[in-house]
Amino acid sequence: MSATDDRWEAIQDRCASLEAGTELITPLAERPFRISEVAEDRLHIRFDDSHETRTLWPGQFDMLADRLAETPIAVEGLQPGVEPYVTILTLLADYVVEGDTIVYTPEDGGGSPYLRSPAEARTRPERLHDDAVLLADLIERDALADPETLETETLTDLYVLLSDVQHEADQLRQTARDALLGRLGPDQELHGRFGTIRRTVRDRRRLKDTETVLEALDAEDIPREWVIGVDRDKLDIVLAVTDLEESAVYDHDELVYVQKTTVEEEEKYTRLQGLDRRVAELEGAVGDRLREDLREIERRLEESLS
Repeated sequence: MSATDDRWEAIQDRCASLEAGTELITPLAERPFRISEVAEDRLHIRFDDSHETRTLWPGQFDMLADRLAETPIAVEGLQPGVEPYVTILTLLADYVVEGDTIVYTPEDGGGSPYLRSPAEARTRPERLHDDAVLLADLIERDALADPETLETETLTDLYVLLSDVQHEADQLRQTARDALLGRLGPDQELHGRFGTIRRTVRDRRRLKDTETVLEALDAEDIPREWVIGVDRDKLDIVLAVTDLEESAVYDHDELVYVQKTTVEEEEKYTRLQGLDRRVAELEGAVGDRLREDLREIERRLEESLS
């Protein structure tokens, strides 16, 4: 088998071995894409940002590999059509990224920087969904009691998940708000199953530049010293270069709070996969019985209400 055949087989094996949900990124444009099919004589990829599909051919990989065998290739000079080929080549051990350059080396490299694990590749809505599922599961299992009675590890997990859900939910809320503003007219309300919204306008003041403000004061014969205060930035410089004590110009109030410093996304993703497997197990007899019980409850409710 030739070196070309060996390389193509290595590319096929590496792409086929990627964990489901793994995302790849083009080096320059940073477009996310996934391997949709590994065929005998081609690769099929799909870009996540546009759903555009492309076919990658062994011959193009050969041309790129021959060029890299002679000289490194700068990332900034890559053409859009070449970028996916470069990304996939870096999945092999002998093609590495050094700074902003792609280099061929016979020694094993350190892994591709253009690969994102399934946990990292999730979109913001997907992360919110997953964190909400984990939070619901944690509350159902452990956190229904008073937080004061929870074990420290459980309480920590509860705080982290609540923080993550709040952050992602607020980001998604802002996206939904922007979309709704285009559909809401003045004094109009929109109704959903879970609530009602309306367009609200608030006046937010923003101070004009200093010269404009001072000229306006002068025009009305208002003394400038009435509004000129202490500039905190300038005061901090004075503290740094003089013997003035900070306690002479600042009052201190201590605020104690809990700060989330790290999030174990891989651990959360593993736990989520475990929940998915538990849900899938309900597809058997247990699941059938559960769904039958729910249908019976719904039937009895309808009879009672009628």
